[in-house]
Amino acid sequence: MYTGLLHLHSLLRWVILILAVLAIYQAFTKSNGLKKTSLWLLIAAHTTLLVGIYQWVVGNLGLKLIQASSMGEVMKNAATRFWVVEHFTGMLIGIILITIARGKVKKDNYKAASWLYVIALLIILVTIPWPFRAGIGRGWFPGMD
Repeated sequence: MYTGLLHLHSLLRWVILILAVLAIYQAFTKSNGLKKTSLWLLIAAHTTLLVGIYQWVVGNLGLKLIQASSMGEVMKNAATRFWVVEHFTGMLIGIILITIARGKVKKDNYKAASWLYVIALLIILVTIPWPFRAGIGRGWFPGMD
């Protein structure tokens, strides 16, 4: 089950990235489709968050890592710090911004929503474990590790 959820988590990353880019474009052009896009982006982001929280609690790269050593030891190692703190915190901030932007879209405040989506996308891009990141990289697609 854990592997399946990990694959879902990795696959949803692409859904979020595509929808975020689309939402940014639609917000800047004030497209009518933004309301639906922002809803699907919100659903994908929150689903990914729930799967990620489960992985953090049950998997070996979160709570169990802290319990096996100390938080001080986790923070000294760049790879473990990324999984325990940086990835989780960055994604949480990105998803909070997506949620706030969705509220702005519902109120037809597209200018504010567009910048919130841009900031959220940048934070998410920085905290994704891309394959080229030494020590923490994951495959481009599920199962490609």
